[in-house]
Amino acid sequence: MKWRTKPVETVRPSRFRPPFCPWPDCPAHHHRGRGLIRYGSYSRALDRRRVPRFRCRDCGRTCSQQTFSCTYFLKRPGLLPAVAAGLQAGSAHRQLARSLRCAKTSVTRLARRLASHAVLLQARLEAELPPLAESVVHDHFESFVGCQQQALALGTAVGARSRFVFGPDPAPHRGSGRRPDQPDGSAAPWAESAAYVTSIRRSLDRLLRLAPEGQRLVLVADGRSDYRTALKDHPAAKRVELKAHPNPIRGPKGSPRSKEAIARDRAMAPVDQLHQLLRHTCAEHKRETIAFGRSQPAVVGRAFLTTVWKNLVKGRSERRPDRTTPAMALGLTAAPWPWERVLAQRLFPGREALPDSWRPLLGTRTSPEGRPAAAASAAEPAPPHQQACGHRVGRGDQAGGVRAAARSARRASASRAIRSISRSKISAWNG
Repeated sequence: MKWRTKPVETVRPSRFRPPFCPWPDCPAHHHRGRGLIRYGSYSRALDRRRVPRFRCRDCGRTCSQQTFSCTYFLKRPGLLPAVAAGLQAGSAHRQLARSLRCAKTSVTRLARRLASHAVLLQARLEAELPPLAESVVHDHFESFVGCQQQALALGTAVGARSRFVFGPDPAPHRGSGRRPDQPDGSAAPWAESAAYVTSIRRSLDRLLRLAPEGQRLVLVADGRSDYRTALKDHPAAKRVELKAHPNPIRGPKGSPRSKEAIARDRAMAPVDQLHQLLRHTCAEHKRETIAFGRSQPAVVGRAFLTTVWKNLVKGRSERRPDRTTPAMALGLTAAPWPWERVLAQRLFPGREALPDSWRPLLGTRTSPEGRPAAAASAAEPAPPHQQACGHRVGRGDQAGGVRAAARSARRASASRAIRSISRSKISAWNG
């Protein structure tokens, strides 16, 4: 896979050439245009380094070298790889803020940026994959968002031999727990099953695009009946071979396993290892934690960050001294990547083939075309230097403007009331 070995900001200004125009509505953003020319420079306040600027010959707009870096608009760019490593090491946002000497909100914003980058990078990896030549093990990882009544299942697909992790797919449903001070609000069994069936179908659609023509996709799963339901009405059901391994009844902890249990554990080992790593390395998935995820996009985005770490950074085995990553096993990379190389360049949504279910994970400020995800016409344009990076005013900025207008209206009303009271007092004094 074509990827930079060093971060964009470390390239000498005289040697950097923009590969394309960063403006999403420019013809040179998707296709080769007439190129970009030098258009001055500016001094970065962080280290007083001169950053060159460029002007597109097709649209006439400008950008800079920093536009193509993952650390755009950051006052402390060194925090980004440190936050990525800390999040994947199991630290929560407040713990990272204390160790890195920054605000907790800074860690939260950087985690959101890392999640968007991980989604785009996973889409790039899956687009570069060779034809699928191995069976795929699929299972759902159970977690929750906000409270245990709002359960969230993450559909995870893993290559049986390469251990390559495909993009997770969310299946939100009502949790099985019930609070004693509230009526039973558990969902019907068919409603809970519908979320799993929809998630399985989306995963099958993505996996079937990778399977060679004329060959069947071997899907290894547990004994959940939702897999048969998802394949029942699927248009490409004949191309899928389902191998189910139901969970057998096990004895007390430490007792010998039965033959059925051994066969099931061997078949589901790749996805079971991934689920153990999710529990171990992600603070929001630990049992009885106070660092649980507050929103579904945040939880799914962190799962994408773990997916990229598992494919590019970590070796396939935890016990064996083998540094071969899943991406190396499939021929995508030649060596394990450090976090600095994972964040070496910025990816743009308009240039990546994203599934529809992944698009909401990029945040409320930008959509895959670089415009607001909702009410694009109602959002006011951002300053030119932000527009060049594909940003627009988001919901938070709009809400801030509404609050400021409300404060101005209250102040004007109070001023009118004070003036009317003063006039009445003056009239009474004169009378």
